[in-house]
Amino acid sequence: MIPTLQEFGTRLRENVGQVIIGKDQEIELAILGILAQGHLLIEDVPGVGKTVLAKSLARSLGCNFSRIQFTPDMLPSDVTGVSIFNQQTRQFEFRAGPIMSQVVLADEINRATPKTQAALLEAMDERQVTVDGVTHTLPSPFLVLATQNPIEYEGTFPLPEAQLDRFLMRLSLGYPLPAQEMRILESQHTRHPLDDLPQITSADEFSAAQRAARDIYVDLLVRRYIVELVNNTRRYSEVYLGASPRGSLGLYRTAQARAALNGRDYVLPDDVKHLAVVVLAHRLLLEPAARLKGVTPSAVIQEILNAVPVPGGDVRRPA
Repeated sequence: MIPTLQEFGTRLRENVGQVIIGKDQEIELAILGILAQGHLLIEDVPGVGKTVLAKSLARSLGCNFSRIQFTPDMLPSDVTGVSIFNQQTRQFEFRAGPIMSQVVLADEINRATPKTQAALLEAMDERQVTVDGVTHTLPSPFLVLATQNPIEYEGTFPLPEAQLDRFLMRLSLGYPLPAQEMRILESQHTRHPLDDLPQITSADEFSAAQRAARDIYVDLLVRRYIVELVNNTRRYSEVYLGASPRGSLGLYRTAQARAALNGRDYVLPDDVKHLAVVVLAHRLLLEPAARLKGVTPSAVIQEILNAVPVPGGDVRRPA
């Protein structure tokens, strides 16, 4: 099982790397997130490849893809779908919205009103949508890859804590180095490399890989370590709202995925430490005084990592 998952991660990373140049670490984090069945929030300035990353993952996995361009005038029914009365059959028929897809790109998600943003809450957490009292199950696998611009605030609506908590990770791509930007220019000289990007697996095989990642062993010592880290975010003096149990579960699942992609059938404390910032930082709400002092959620998580003792002992799967 493990060599298969490791090979899957390597092939997917190399395939997406043909399009997203020079961002191997960010690609790996995105793969860990989707393998852990989580949704990703990609937050960065325009033009660095947020949308292309989402499209590359969907095409590589052979999944159905839909894009929702969020705008202030959108309604919840524009996302979930609507029931329309058919005069011939004299019955209401459900016309599915773009959320009924396997990979959904929620582009500029913070430009929609809170009412429209709320249409994603049920879909992201329960993998279903309810329209006119009827529940519709979403396809499997189901992933939401959302983007937002952290610089421009005019005409935007900040994501509420309930929405942020449903994202497994918050990623940032950043600007490429000059040498990497030269490679980007060369790769798009005649056409975009996304046009020729091959599919490396099927949606069914990807779902099987997600299920297999959950078989990775997590020792009691590592579980206690995860819970201790998350509990410390709730007791930290400069944090108004700490990470939720969903954050603990997210750290647990992503640590399993990292162990699998590294060829192990057990989780190490280093897996947890490596992922704590991207999984937990966006779930923290700091006190106003802390924000004025320039304290960041990432710095808080790093300080907690330095303070909580790393568990010792054998954490491998028992023979």
